[in-house]
Amino acid sequence: MQKKVWPMLLSSVMLATGVLAGCSSGDGKPAAGGQDAAKPGESKQPMKISITVEGSGLPTPEEDWIKKELDKRLNIDVSLTAIQGSNDYLNQMKVRSAAGNMPDLMMVDLVTLNDFAQKGLLLDLTPHLDTKLKQAKDFMGASLLKKGMVNGKYFAITRIPDVPFSSFWIRQDWLNTLGMKAPTTLDELYAVAKAFTEKDPDGNGKKDTYGFTGTELPAFAPIFGAYGMGAPGAGNFYLKDGKLFNTYYDPNMTAALEYIKKLIAEDLVDPQFMTNKGTMARDQAFQGKAGIIFSGWTDIGKQEFIQQYKTVNAKADWVPIEPPKGPGGQYDSAFDAEKPSRLFVIPKSLEKNPEKLQKIFDLLNYISGKEGNQLVMYGIEGRHYNLKNGKIELTDAMTKEGNYFHYYQMTGRPNEEYLTAKFPKEEPYIKFALKLPRLTSMDSAIIPPAGYNAADADRYAKEELVKFVYGKRPLSEYPAFLKTLEDTFKYKLLLDEAQKRAKELELIK
Repeated sequence: MQKKVWPMLLSSVMLATGVLAGCSSGDGKPAAGGQDAAKPGESKQPMKISITVEGSGLPTPEEDWIKKELDKRLNIDVSLTAIQGSNDYLNQMKVRSAAGNMPDLMMVDLVTLNDFAQKGLLLDLTPHLDTKLKQAKDFMGASLLKKGMVNGKYFAITRIPDVPFSSFWIRQDWLNTLGMKAPTTLDELYAVAKAFTEKDPDGNGKKDTYGFTGTELPAFAPIFGAYGMGAPGAGNFYLKDGKLFNTYYDPNMTAALEYIKKLIAEDLVDPQFMTNKGTMARDQAFQGKAGIIFSGWTDIGKQEFIQQYKTVNAKADWVPIEPPKGPGGQYDSAFDAEKPSRLFVIPKSLEKNPEKLQKIFDLLNYISGKEGNQLVMYGIEGRHYNLKNGKIELTDAMTKEGNYFHYYQMTGRPNEEYLTAKFPKEEPYIKFALKLPRLTSMDSAIIPPAGYNAADADRYAKEELVKFVYGKRPLSEYPAFLKTLEDTFKYKLLLDEAQKRAKELELIK
């Protein structure tokens, strides 16, 4: 994970007053003679700033600890609104944009970003990045900011990406019972899955266990990774050796499908894996019906979940393992490490209100500096966290009051530091997941081109791949599958767009 370098701390004078009076330059210092500078003895009214996000669970403004501190420190009056449901949220933002009533800062997805930018609704951030937004720019990084580009101009604040959580998890107690070691190759993985299915690892005298459970084909992500590719639907476009590859066209695809087909044909896979939804696969794993699952530590390694499966079987011991080695290498999955976890935009209309625009820049810069970023990550020192020997220790108040803090992290956070502070007992799992080898995905950067219907193409591809792994369609017909994908579902349009976008982002030459 790329390590962020903290910009210069705010001056002690500013910290003492708790108010950033005056316009902020890109480095977080007040600009001399700025429009916000109050005359001696004059109290300047806080600047109202509206922020709208997709989500739920906000406290009232009176109970919003982060708002109160930001308002006090920056002389602003933040109004944060959350709208639940991505479709409802985006529809409301489109209605508001058409009415000329956009929030001052708002979340968008990549398609909406492109649409609004093409229509001239968004502020072009390009001329501000090296001056008025320099602190925020340095925090996010130049490479990440490119993900907010449309036609060569920067239109979005690109929040620092989330980090990978997932890996294969395995029942270590079952391995111990059978006298086996954690698998390190595809052959060993098959042998363990077969033993988990056929050798009664739970000792109940019944043939009621499987090697694998999961949810659809991404459940086998490390197996696809062993063939040097991303899992279908979870990493279709990825980079290898300076070139862009696509899962469906990878020369190892049929070999990967053949391996999975063998697992299914020998009943080593939970028969419900293609219909599992939500937590169903994890529930089956915790109930002792399978011994291998591809999952995040967030769903298995947290203390609350350890307690859940220990309640079912006190001897159960789920541990993460490295991905198996195979003919294409050793990759846990394809992961988009440069995918902005959120995109925020500013309406172009704010060009006519430079005073408010500067305050928005002040806010973005402040939450990108050490003091401000620590505030939006951990809350108020002495209430939500304490510092002991330079280390953050969260309090019970953080658990009760801090579930919404992430909405204020518009530019992001140093994720490893944050996660290990928030989940100290899970630190080994966090660091294990971070270190695993992964292919670089770029799925999130591709906007479906005109004439290509992603929903129809994805549905067809999923249906046919299921037929292949269940033996309902011979793998000899795989070339015919690709031809239909191209001819009927216009997949070539997406392939061309991906190549174009990869070059634009300088991921390939």
